[in-house]
Amino acid sequence: KEANLTKANLTKANLREADLTKANLTKANLTKAKLITTNLTKANLTQAGLTQAKLRKANLSKADLTEANLTEANLTGADLTDADLTEANLTEADLTKAKLITADMTKAKLTQADLQGADLTDADLTKANLSKVDLTRARMKGADLQEADLTDADLQGADLIEADLKGANLTRADLTRAHLNKANLKGANLTEADLTEANLTEANLSQANLK
Repeated sequence: KEANLTKANLTKANLREADLTKANLTKANLTKAKLITTNLTKANLTQAGLTQAKLRKANLSKADLTEANLTEANLTGADLTDADLTEANLTEADLTKAKLITADMTKAKLTQADLQGADLTDADLTKANLSKVDLTRARMKGADLQEADLTDADLQGADLIEADLKGANLTRADLTRAHLNKANLKGANLTEADLTEANLTEANLSQANLK
């Protein structure tokens, strides 16, 4: 435990079920590494390279992934509760059914990522890039999405109850049957957005663009 693997080259390494609790993996190269069900609780993965890494069902709770590169990584069912993903790159990453409760994803890049059924309850996605993201049936109650880019995002059936979408860009977003009860959409851009059967009970739509 608490191993120092700073800048280590772990390309295609097999770390399946390994215990890397509190390990220091700052700037480590974990490209295509196998980290399936690996324990990375509280690990430091700042600026780590995890492109196409296999992190299915890995435990990354409270891990520091600031500015980490997780492009095309497989994080299906992974636990990222309380993880710090500030400015992390998750482009085209698979986060299906991942747990991101109270995770910090400020300014994170999630373009075309798959977040179907993911739990983002109370997560911070301020100014995050979520364009073309699949958030079908995602749980986002109380999430902070202020000024987030959700252009062309799929939010069908998503739970956005009490979410803060102030100033968010939801151009062409699919919000069919989405739950937006008590959501804050003040100043949000909903140009060409699909709100068919969406629940907007007590939502704040002041200054929103609904053209």
